[in-house]
Amino acid sequence: MDIKELVVPERILMGPGPSNISYRVLKVMATPIIGHLDPAFLDIMDEICQMLRELFKTKNLITIPISGTGSAGMETSFVNFIEPGDKVIIGVCGLFGERMVDVAERLKANVVKVESNWGEIISPEKMIDALKRNLDAKILAIVHAETSTGVAQPLEEIGDFIKDRDTLFLVDTVTSLGGMEVKVDEWGIDICYSGTQKCLSVPPGLSPLTISSKAYDVLKKRKTKVNSWYLDLTMLTRYWGKERFYHHTAPISMLFALREGLRIIMDEGVENRYARHKKLGDLLKKEFLDLGFTLFSDPNHSLPMLNAFKFPLKIKEPEMRQRLLSEYDIEVGGGLGKTKGKIWRVGLMGESCRLKNILYLVEAIKEIIAN
Repeated sequence: MDIKELVVPERILMGPGPSNISYRVLKVMATPIIGHLDPAFLDIMDEICQMLRELFKTKNLITIPISGTGSAGMETSFVNFIEPGDKVIIGVCGLFGERMVDVAERLKANVVKVESNWGEIISPEKMIDALKRNLDAKILAIVHAETSTGVAQPLEEIGDFIKDRDTLFLVDTVTSLGGMEVKVDEWGIDICYSGTQKCLSVPPGLSPLTISSKAYDVLKKRKTKVNSWYLDLTMLTRYWGKERFYHHTAPISMLFALREGLRIIMDEGVENRYARHKKLGDLLKKEFLDLGFTLFSDPNHSLPMLNAFKFPLKIKEPEMRQRLLSEYDIEVGGGLGKTKGKIWRVGLMGESCRLKNILYLVEAIKEIIAN
């Protein structure tokens, strides 16, 4: 069998993820492997946790990367805290809210859905009213940046209501972390997970996670074993904590990459990074509106790093996306679920959030329309 050396095209990644990666991250991934219990590696683990706390804006002791993509973070967040029959309130206004429901139901939770139309937020009042009617709920869960619709969900009012109650506040920040404000402690978030392949601009494969002391107390009081060995935080925290108890072989090169990706964010400055995403996100919206696109998401609650657009009649979908990829090496995303064939999802995440990328994409679209 003659399998040739791997050669892949160089793309400008402007879809919903993954994003492009800095040469600095690629370089550290070629660093020689050391053992996952090597003292030098243990120091690296501590540095990663320290930078993740800074990014999550939290003092939570348990702030670690889970081995697996953002979906592993979602599974970890539910599987460690739900026992059969537990009541869970979940906000659903897109595909990833629906995925939360699927995960919770597989764990035999009693799920209360709070729904809104795709492209709209769920009003905080609606989530709070649902909790008032279900004060025995163990978890209230919602997506901060709904990747399927481009909607930025307000969290502060919900968090303020939950803070002094027993219910745990669980938030998906897979797309938002590193691209817009996430304030875990200030917003009263108890369980928060993300992914590396979006605004952190690290390859997919890790899911940063942080849990509050309130959530950890709930975990310790479980009556049944966590329904996953691999994602069991009662064991994972022993490896990431002072004990350094072996659980599984950590993805060493990916953790090198995450450390460098976080260093890049710290070098830029977290607030500067948010400002860059906001400024260029606004510019992309303007350029696309000038081309005849319309925003799919509520303009008052649209994400800076992921823009969802309904395309004009002159745009043929998916032919246009395929031509952008094959002729210009630009990737943009199509719709998912209810929006398949109806919207584009254009990402400006991390390394991909560059003025030159916006200008190149806009000119490419104009050329394809003209020809």
